[in-house]
Amino acid sequence: MKSREIREMTSEEILNALEDSREALFNFRFQKASGQLEDESAPTRTRREIARMKTILRERELANKVAGKGSSNG
Repeated sequence: MKSREIREMTSEEILNALEDSREALFNFRFQKASGQLEDESAPTRTRREIARMKTILRERELANKVAGKGSSNG
């Protein structure tokens, strides 16, 4: 999933996708331990997706903070 696609999602959708990605990463660990993991690069891609989602959520959080702080004078 690209950053552009993530930015088009709502924060709630990102949180749901984040939960799904974490679950997938958890399952990849078991697959690797049992020798059933076919795509060795899948865990790496999933970790990067998680990082992208968390980064975009943090950007939104900071933007809301700045927007809220700029509008109040006191």
